[in-house]
Amino acid sequence: MTFLRAAACAALFLTSLARSLAAQDVTLSSPDGAVEITGTLLGFDGEFYRVQTQFGELTVDGSGVACDGPGCPSLSGFVVEVTLAGSSAMSEVLLPALIEGFALRNGYQTRRETLPEGNFSHVLLRGQSPAARFTFLPGTTDGGFAALLADEADMAMALREIRPSEQSAARAAGLGDLTAPGRSRVLALDAFVPVVAPSNPVQEISLPQLAAVFSGEITNWRELGGPDAPVSLHMPVSGSGLAQAVEDKLMAPFGAVFSSEVRRHGRSSALVRQVLVDPFAIGIASYAERGAARMLTLTGPCGFSLQASRRAVKTEDYPLTVPVFLYLPARRLPKVARDFLVYVRGSAAQAVIRRAGFVDQAPELIPVSRQGSRLANAVLAAEKQAGLEELQRLVASLGDMRRLTVSFRFEPGSARPDAQSRSNIEQLARALEAGEFDAKELVFAGFSDGVGPADGNRKIALQRAGAVRDAVIEAAETADASRVRIRTEGFGEALPMACDDSEWGRQINRRVEVWVR
Repeated sequence: MTFLRAAACAALFLTSLARSLAAQDVTLSSPDGAVEITGTLLGFDGEFYRVQTQFGELTVDGSGVACDGPGCPSLSGFVVEVTLAGSSAMSEVLLPALIEGFALRNGYQTRRETLPEGNFSHVLLRGQSPAARFTFLPGTTDGGFAALLADEADMAMALREIRPSEQSAARAAGLGDLTAPGRSRVLALDAFVPVVAPSNPVQEISLPQLAAVFSGEITNWRELGGPDAPVSLHMPVSGSGLAQAVEDKLMAPFGAVFSSEVRRHGRSSALVRQVLVDPFAIGIASYAERGAARMLTLTGPCGFSLQASRRAVKTEDYPLTVPVFLYLPARRLPKVARDFLVYVRGSAAQAVIRRAGFVDQAPELIPVSRQGSRLANAVLAAEKQAGLEELQRLVASLGDMRRLTVSFRFEPGSARPDAQSRSNIEQLARALEAGEFDAKELVFAGFSDGVGPADGNRKIALQRAGAVRDAVIEAAETADASRVRIRTEGFGEALPMACDDSEWGRQINRRVEVWVR
């Protein structure tokens, strides 16, 4: 124990020494001496110096200046340092797998190094020489944003969108607008799912019931159609992105707060293990890390039934989908980090994401024949003859087309696309620019909730479809629009995904889909 304490103290001393050296003054001079920049060195990535000067933070091309001062880095054997902080779910499997894939694709070898306090690094090697080091500080999404704001990390790993208070703090810290294009990446998709032991006889649960269970209003399985036994509750640790997503998407819409009886777990794997050994336990886990636990089907009073699956999460038809984010400050990252961010958008990375258990973003086409449950739910929900006629019009218009696994939804009470939809706009725009839809027809199909007159809902749905189409075309700056036929349709409430008896259900139903012929 004494040795471990000494090692930890030594590591902290070396870290503090490195920071104190980096904080010393430097002077960057042009070859002719005509320009000199003096300030505090904030960082060097092997190409560019980042210096705090009396004029603010400046980024200077290292090839055009000489560095003088005690803070100047050694240029021989330089190793690029990239630090990622935040979600432990992302740092346990997803990011290390992507870094291994990136290294393999770019001719690096890798070595994992264990650090104090549960931190670790993946070192990229050229031969035997380190070229770059990706250091992980696993914890919570809250902790990731805090590390980014404190300039202790280059990227924040998050299982939720950045919150307004964090946006304001980021601007004040000089990190820019972290909601702006380019400041975040949706790496993959996950979802939170209610899980039980395989021996538990309960098969399904409604969202109001799920909220009531975790608020302590329902305490016995008998109230859910199960045995006469108390319900044991398990959740991710507070401050984690997954726990906050549960608060935002499940508890808050029903005005519920967590029961004091909820047991918290720092790792999803630990949560799932506890659920598996307790036949009367229920947990909310990551879809990617659900292990051998059985997921409960979500139901609604209007007869809807929703089961989490890779395709349902990708299309966001499963309502409890969670985007997996990397947030980036408004500053230049090292070249190896920029190359990595390009890699994670490519097809090779999507295969790695699937193998890691998360849901990738590679587009897929779904024929109508594979959407029987959606159409069955729509028939059940259709009101009178007018509803069935609108559903017939939808099938006649889209029946010979295939649905693209890209959906667009909107922030509550707003016409602005949500974070995942903004990422989808960029993704679809890149596909148009690459010619993937040349000689094809794209239909942006808008849908609404069932509140209000059907004609009005159809018009609103058509307007939403047009707005998304315009956003995609505007983002696809180099695409040749003449090579693709694009049109919009509005089907109003014809194909609901959830019951309209709650704001949550209405929010899910307001969407735009893309269909391809």
